[in-house]
Amino acid sequence: MSNSRIARRYARALFTLGKEYGAYLEYGRELDEFVKHYKQNNDFRYVISSPLFAMNDRKKILNAVLDKAGFSSMTRNFFNVLLDKNRMGSIESIIDCYSRLADEASNIVRAQIITAIPLEEETLDRVVSTFEGLISKSVRAEVIEDPDIIGGIIVRIGDTYWDGSIKAQIEGFRESFRRGE
Repeated sequence: MSNSRIARRYARALFTLGKEYGAYLEYGRELDEFVKHYKQNNDFRYVISSPLFAMNDRKKILNAVLDKAGFSSMTRNFFNVLLDKNRMGSIESIIDCYSRLADEASNIVRAQIITAIPLEEETLDRVVSTFEGLISKSVRAEVIEDPDIIGGIIVRIGDTYWDGSIKAQIEGFRESFRRGE
């Protein structure tokens, strides 16, 4: 089974329980906190992901971290299942899938905003507000810098693509000249 299918399966299982108990946002925060620690601590990541260490030792280390963080029993059980099933290597993909499910349930869409230069906070807020009004949903923006677009902005939300880049305008002019318009 592919890693993405595994990630979706585990994410959906926890998300379904979270919806049932009205705690999917709490579980999401705990997952985010865990993955932050997981990414930042190479020793922790190595020990709990490596079959070189005895499962009991791996569980003790995992549960010590979960105890210290004060995670809910549901997420504690979830991480222990991942460890038992040898799926800790998929944790980042699982959490990404979970975040997407939580966003969808909270009426939030993810937008990829591509600019040639860094956006000021005020400008980003205006762009996000504009698109929130346009699509009637909350927007979570990811800003990507790409100097190849020369200037302007490109916004992707789901399958929809708005291209207001200077590069696209130049290409449009070029095409118009070719057609003799």
